[in-house]
Parts: sequence; structure tokens; C-alpha cells
Amino acid sequence: MSRLARASAVFGSMTLLSRIAGLVRDWLQAVTFGAGPAVSAFVVAYRIPNYLRRIFAEGSFSSAFVPVLSELREKGDQEAIQDFLDHVAGALLAAVVLTTALGWLAAPWIARGFLAFASGDNAIPVDLTAEMLRITFPYLVFISMTALAGSVLNSFRHFGLPAFAPVLHNLSVIAAILFAGSWFAVPEKALAWGVCLAGLLQAALLWPAMAKLGLRPRLRFRARHPGVVRVFRLMLPTLFSSSVAQFNLLVGTMAASLLVASAQSWLYYSDRLVELPLGLFGVAIGTVILPHLSGKHALADGDGYAASLDWGLRAVLLVALPAAVGLGVLALPICATLFNYGAFAARDAEMTAAAVTAMSVGIPAFMASKVLLAGFFSRQDTVTPMRVAILTVVVNIVLIVALVWPLWRAGFEAAHAGIALATALAGIANALLLARGLRREGRLRLLPGWGVYLGRLLTAVVAMGLAIAWLQGLPGDWNLLAAWERVLWLGGVIAAGGLTYALVLLCLGLRPRHLREPP
Repeated sequence: MSRLARASAVFGSMTLLSRIAGLVRDWLQAVTFGAGPAVSAFVVAYRIPNYLRRIFAEGSFSSAFVPVLSELREKGDQEAIQDFLDHVAGALLAAVVLTTALGWLAAPWIARGFLAFASGDNAIPVDLTAEMLRITFPYLVFISMTALAGSVLNSFRHFGLPAFAPVLHNLSVIAAILFAGSWFAVPEKALAWGVCLAGLLQAALLWPAMAKLGLRPRLRFRARHPGVVRVFRLMLPTLFSSSVAQFNLLVGTMAASLLVASAQSWLYYSDRLVELPLGLFGVAIGTVILPHLSGKHALADGDGYAASLDWGLRAVLLVALPAAVGLGVLALPICATLFNYGAFAARDAEMTAAAVTAMSVGIPAFMASKVLLAGFFSRQDTVTPMRVAILTVVVNIVLIVALVWPLWRAGFEAAHAGIALATALAGIANALLLARGLRREGRLRLLPGWGVYLGRLLTAVVAMGLAIAWLQGLPGDWNLLAAWERVLWLGGVIAAGGLTYALVLLCLGLRPRHLREPP
């Protein structure tokens, strides 16, 4: 197995543990609290600091920090690395503490802004949303420090522990659901406290791990430190580009406040399901390929750079296409099997499934964008992705207005699915624009064999789709099945679909050597 493939496998396997824990978390949340206004208040309160996390943590910060640190590593100057890390850590902590303080103070106004269009008896309570915001905002401080440690470990090719850290996040929220709900007059507040604790636990896990690399960040603050200035300048254009999907979700959150309060929860659960393949494979490959591409760029290895980028796209499409078709076809069986228990009604499962089907259209684009963005960030080009991201946000807003407004005015119950579809289509536009930019610069040079490769993938995906479409119809109404029947049927259908996909690819001549990482 190649080095990149092996690193992706390590990252993906750790992420798989996190996603399994995440499914348990979402199942518990659904059956315990349902999809009512209080859960939707938590969704809004969680998405706002979670979006800021993409800026100060995994998204903008990491995409600016990792290439600079990788360049310093190539030079082999340990003293310069330590000095750079000390000052960046101090500056990052100062920024997130200030942001958190402002967010805590402005929570009531932030809540009113995001729920400005909410109305009716079933509207999301603004005061509860603001209270939950004040609980979740400190999470930003802890998770940003976690991201700093994770970025350092990833730069030194240690991917396992950073990928495992989100498991603690899910376990913390699970514990809050099971044990803390009874402590509050509004039990859903336990979700917010679980998120806050999760950030602290992850930081406590990763910071000591840096010491094993001989790096102990000493928090120093000097705003004009050259390393801080360089990272900050690289970060500014990425504020949109590295988190455009999350920003589009925030736009969708505001639009969903026009609809019934449960729409926020339906979109939240659908997003969690779409994040499963994205986190397992798209984020994994995008994470491990960024320092690799940064090294190729530092060595001025243009051919190796292009070949690695080509490998990344082939690898994500191998998984993204069946994931999109599988989620789209099996949306209702999956939602019924995972969530339709306790307080989560059959109608909630059907409405969530509608959003999953709509958003699954964008899965290949979401995953490809992780690789394409690494193609820009590895060369410390953050301006081009920013321009693309701005266009993508405009496309998303236009699509939401075009798709959701008519459905809402017509009283269509699943109008929220228009928001999910707009997010998916905007993601496709984002990936196409990024690919065009890399091709124009001569960085994305598709190697021979792409036509045959895509033909094999599409043939196998069609065969898989037909197989699971037929099989999922055999049990009848999934919402009427017993829990054990749903689990057995769903497991069997997924296994049959995966086997069909793999066998067709093998019959068409695809072998592991065709996905071997270039030297």
C-alpha cells in the first residue's frame, strides 16, 4: 500500500470510529428529544460556533498553517519551528478568546438574527437559542487549540490521534444525553453542555501528544511576528473558501426559519448522514494530501505534484459516486432504521430522507473539493479559492430563493429539501470552478486513462443502484418494520450493493494497482 493510501486508511479508520459514535449520538438525540423546537434551537446554537470552528480550526487556520509549517520542516530548522509554533499558538488563543467573549455577549442578538424569519406557534424559541449559544461558544476556544495540535501532528505525518479525537466529542454528547438531561428544565440543554465539554476533552488529548515530537507550544503573543503575519495573510482569503459548505449551511439555517421549526432538525440529521462518507474519505484524503502536496511544491516537483493531485481525485471518486447513489436511493430506509424510534416520528424520518436524497447529489463534488482545495492551499494560494467561494455562496443564495420560495408559498411540506438541493448544487459549482482554476494554472493535469476509469465507475454505480433500488422495495413500508427487521434488511441491502459495485469493477478490469500512488 502506498504512503498516501496508508495514511488515508489510518485517518479513515479512526474517522470511522468517530462516525459510528456519531451515529449512536444522533440516534440517541433523535429518539430522546425528537425534532421539536428545542432541538432546532440547539441546532442553531451549535452551527454558529461550529462554523467559526471551520475558520479558526480545521478550515482556514489549518489550510494556512500546515503549508507554512511544512516549508519550515523541509528546511530542518527546529528552532524556527518552535518559535513559529509559540507565536502562532498565542495569537490563535487570543483571537478565539476575544471572539468567544464577543459571541457570548451578543448571543441574544445573534439568535434573533438567525431566527429573524421564524413565525407561528411552532417557531424556534429565541431566548432558548441564545442561552444555548452562551453554553456552546466556549467550545470554540477548546476546539481551536485542538486543531492547532492536530495540524502539527498531521504535518509530521501523525494522522491517527487527530482523527480519533472527534470520538471524544461524540462520547461527550452521548453521556450528556444519557445522564444530564434530567438536570435541566429543558432537557435539550444537555446537548449544549455536552458540546462544550467535548472541546475540552479533545484539547486535553492532543496537546500532550505534541510533546512527543519535541514541541511544547509556549503561548507568546506578538502580533507582528513574521510567522503570525504570514499565516494571518494566508487565512484571510480562506475565511469563505475552506468553509463554504458550512457557510452555505448557515444560509440554509436562516432560510429554514421560514419553515416549520422541525425543518432545522430535519436538515441537521440529513447533514450528519451526508457528512459520514465525506468525513470518512473526502476529509481523510484531503487532510493527508495537503502536507504531501506542500512538500512537492517546496521541492519544485511539478510532475509529482500533478500526479498526486490526479491520484487524490481518482481515490475520492471511487468512494464518492457509490456513496451518493447509495444515500440517495436508501435515504428513507436509512432514516427509518436509524432514527424512527421514541420521540422521532415516521413523518420526521420521511422529511429527513427527503433532505438526504436532495443533498446526496452533491457528495462527489463535496469530496472532490477537499482535494482541489489542497491543490491551492499547498502552494499558499488562498486568494483563488476565496473568489470561487464568494461565487459559490451567491449561487447558493440564488438557488435557495429559486427553489424554496415557491415551495414555501405553495405550502409544500418538504420545502426544506429545496435548501438541501441548493447546497448540493452550489457544491457542484464550487468543485467545477476550483478544477477550472487548477487546470488554467497547469497544476491539474489529468493523466491518461480517465475515460476508461470513469466508464468503469459509472457502470458499476448504475449496477449497484439498480440492485439496491430493487432490494429496498422488498420489505414494503420500512417505518412499519420492527427495529431488528430494519437493521437486518438495511445491512443486507448495503452489503449487496457494496458487493455488486466491487464485483462489477473487478469484472471490468479495475485492480488495486490502478490506484497506486505515484512516486
